[in-house]
Amino acid sequence: MVDEKVFSPTALTPDADIVKANAFAGPYVITSYTLNELVSYKANPDYQGIYGAPKTANVTVQYFADSSNLKLDIQQGNIDVAFRSLSATDIDSLRSDGKVQVVDGPGGEIRYIVFNFDTQPYGAKTPEADPAKALAVRQAVADVVDRKAIADQVYKGTYTPLYSYVAQGLTGATESLKGLYGDGKGGPDKDKATKALSDAGVTTPVTLNLQYTPAHYGPSSADEYALLKDQLESSGLFKVNLQSTEWQQYSKDRTSDVYPEYQLGWFPDYSDADNYLTPFFLQGGFLKNHYDNPTVDQLIQQQATTTDASARTALIQKIQDTVAKDLSTVPLLQGAQVAVVGKNVQGAKDTLDASFKFRYGALSKS
Repeated sequence: MVDEKVFSPTALTPDADIVKANAFAGPYVITSYTLNELVSYKANPDYQGIYGAPKTANVTVQYFADSSNLKLDIQQGNIDVAFRSLSATDIDSLRSDGKVQVVDGPGGEIRYIVFNFDTQPYGAKTPEADPAKALAVRQAVADVVDRKAIADQVYKGTYTPLYSYVAQGLTGATESLKGLYGDGKGGPDKDKATKALSDAGVTTPVTLNLQYTPAHYGPSSADEYALLKDQLESSGLFKVNLQSTEWQQYSKDRTSDVYPEYQLGWFPDYSDADNYLTPFFLQGGFLKNHYDNPTVDQLIQQQATTTDASARTALIQKIQDTVAKDLSTVPLLQGAQVAVVGKNVQGAKDTLDASFKFRYGALSKS
């Protein structure tokens, strides 16, 4: 719900117009905004919502293009809070820095590989189009990937292996992929991948043109995808052409069928299983990877209107089981929420919860 006097019903309202009109109803109002640089907030005296009055009257949010500068500023006390974008190595080293606190909380962020069903090997619009072979390629990738190695070696435990489509911790999350792929316990299985490809008549090695974006999902993406390439090629089943593209171009290319296989990540809009299903797998969703399963569409729509909790949970689990057999995407990792704060900052633990929203009003300084 927005202010109809401020927001246009037919066009995107300019940022400056929103700020000027003070069109805010939450704990804070924005007093100034510079895209990708600074946002200044002050407590909203008219707010009467569930969070109560903010503990800090004024908050300034600064955006950093380089994680090393973010780390340096929190170490030197130039900023009070560093949230997101720090590399796993940065966080690991900051845990032993006596000038700051590292605060952990449950996280809903996920990282995954997307397959374009038209342009992947044996995809619908390739010269060698064959749905059974295309599925076998996806299955073999899922069999070979070693999530734990990526979580441990690249992310130092700040991410955990993910075998479900819904983030673990949310109602309905079920590890549909763990039993279907790899060794059945979460680890890789080269022999199983070999059989999947052989049974489908796929000639190996299969060439994968795998794309990632180097900064948008954190500075460790290059290491993550280098390790993925190594895992896939070490199986002897794949030849991986790994390329990276900056986010502005990447976000256009991925929806224009440029990338047959590519990286994406997701920060949930709200803490419910639906936010991991409807945007991804309902026909016309944001992935735009040409995945189309009418049964999944029907189940997603059904769970969205089911009020009985146990019945809805069963539907959510069935959706994941169905998508796991199709492999529109291969979930890789789930991230924790990590904030690095100054020694004199309180309240960070109170906002790192399952809402997955960082609430400035919970913070205070002594």
